Amino acid sequence: MLEDFWDDTHKALKASIDGWVASHISPFAEEWEEAQHMPDDLFREAGDAGILGIGYPEEVGGSGGDIFHSLLAVESLIRGGSTGAAVTLGIHAIAIPPILALGDPDQRERFIPSVIRGEKVACLAVTEPGAGSDVAGIRTTAVRAGDEYVINGSKTFITAGTRADFITLLARTSEDPHGGLTFFVVPKESPGFSVGRNLKKMGWWASDTAELFFDDCRIPIANRLSDEGSGFLGAMANFANERLVLAANCIAIAQLALDASIVHAKERTAFGKPVAGFQVTRHKLAEMATELFASRSLVSTVAVRHSQGQNVMVDAAMAKNQAVKMCSFVTDAAVQIHGGMGYMRESLVERLYRDSRLYGIGGGTTEIMRELIGRHLCD
Repeated sequence: MLEDFWDDTHKALKASIDGWVASHISPFAEEWEEAQHMPDDLFREAGDAGILGIGYPEEVGGSGGDIFHSLLAVESLIRGGSTGAAVTLGIHAIAIPPILALGDPDQRERFIPSVIRGEKVACLAVTEPGAGSDVAGIRTTAVRAGDEYVINGSKTFITAGTRADFITLLARTSEDPHGGLTFFVVPKESPGFSVGRNLKKMGWWASDTAELFFDDCRIPIANRLSDEGSGFLGAMANFANERLVLAANCIAIAQLALDASIVHAKERTAFGKPVAGFQVTRHKLAEMATELFASRSLVSTVAVRHSQGQNVMVDAAMAKNQAVKMCSFVTDAAVQIHGGMGYMRESLVERLYRDSRLYGIGGGTTEIMRELIGRHLCD
């Protein structure tokens, strides 16, 4: 389990974040989900609490820490009851790494500290209407024009895209499928940039999801991250960490669903006794807990290897797929245990059931993960 690899700093951090979540997220989670919006002030509040800087170097305003500090923060935020709010608060976890890995000192200073302080919001824009998990299919172009780049194209399904102050954008700078991709930072005030509609989703309601448009959008050359053609490797390096974070999301959601199911099974009566008094219910809870434990153990193992500097691209794909499958099973079982109440919008497990469906798609589909694993096995 993840806790087996904690020291006193991890325990203190968890206590601190749990306290913050209890006062800043939990009381409002249902309200934000129904409103399909979370307040912008939450970013500043999380920044003031030091939550947004976990796992980032002190030289860019972070508080340092290892992969376990980052994963426990993810779990604690989700346990506030709003996956949408938790994911949106943590969206910089995929938007900032390309800047940290590929940016020069000036770019890191310009873009990262303000996000960690919660003063600005950054999002990652990779997915397009015709290119999702296959980044080689990206068609948005960035063409050099003197001291500027001119960007044309569109992105979709971009988390926090309607509120982002700048976008970490992956665009095509040549026709080479992989070697022709480059990262850029696009401020929202850039001429030619616009935000489309806030997309309506099955789950993650408190999180905004946008379409982004680039119509002869102009940015300075100083906003290109590293050399032209460095984007694909930068994106690949980001995937292992992202998939571990998504797996941690699944673990936190499943834990919430299991906890709620245990409480319900003890309190709800049927045929004159608690639902937990029926063997079929106890066995279902046992199966849920076992699957959750197995997934948590796998994610922990991969996280240890990641912290040791090992290449965990394939391992992270396995961990994500296993956690996704487990989360789907546990949330479905939770709805079943709750019966009719599990189908009601006022029920936490109804929300978790909807939220869980995204994880087999986001961060690389289950099928893409299997292909990555299968190719590795057959090479």
